[in-house]
Amino acid sequence: MKKVAIEAAHEAGKILMAHLGKLNSEQIDNKQQFDFVTVVDKQSEEKIIDIIKAVYPAHRFYAEESQKDEQGGYRWIIDPLDGTTNYIHGYPVFSVSIGLEYEGEIILGVVFDPTRDELFVAEKGKGATLNDKPIHVSSIGMPKVSLLTTGFPFRSKKYIDHYQQSFKDLFSKMSGIRRCGSVALDFCYLAAGRCDGFWEIGLSPWDVAAGYLIIKEAGGMITDFAGGDHAVWSGNVVASNGKLQDEIIKIVQKAFAGQIEK
Repeated sequence: MKKVAIEAAHEAGKILMAHLGKLNSEQIDNKQQFDFVTVVDKQSEEKIIDIIKAVYPAHRFYAEESQKDEQGGYRWIIDPLDGTTNYIHGYPVFSVSIGLEYEGEIILGVVFDPTRDELFVAEKGKGATLNDKPIHVSSIGMPKVSLLTTGFPFRSKKYIDHYQQSFKDLFSKMSGIRRCGSVALDFCYLAAGRCDGFWEIGLSPWDVAAGYLIIKEAGGMITDFAGGDHAVWSGNVVASNGKLQDEIIKIVQKAFAGQIEK
């Protein structure tokens, strides 16, 4: 299944690169305000599903742009283009994200960055890799020298004041904060030790599933805002190298107190 997922991610990446910088306005639609989908998202997703179905026709799918099967057995959780807004503008930070769950548990995660030819992979209990080399989270435990990543709550703008408060409070304690526009890559960079922590609200399961396992298998922590194990489906995520988890959760909980449960 890992081999098939990697093949699907690479083939989807070829589609993304072939169309980069070539989209016109007729090839871009609004799913909802500030949330876009392109013909490339759809082509990428179709390719991924076709490749997997050819080998595993009985498997289920939970994909951003199309099939959303009920949980049970093997189910693939797919984001065919994570970072669509970046992609539309030719901003070279986007990825393909493919997660696999079995009876509700994430057992495989694959994230491919076609612009840098970087492939992040994790299997449950077998660690995480970048281009076949093991990766691990950082060992930084001091907030004042740590680097965080985040994503702006463009789907949840009603929480913007609370998000800004969390940003302000975290920024005052941390060395820096980055926002790249691809959640899957934020997770992979955390797993590879390129940053030390992350928080965001209002994510979708396909944003989180693959990176969730990659972080955990690299020795990191990823939870919901309550510190529980519901990050994939609650969409409210705090992740870190483990050493910063309690500090980030404390600040985020204070900023969002009374607004969201997890």
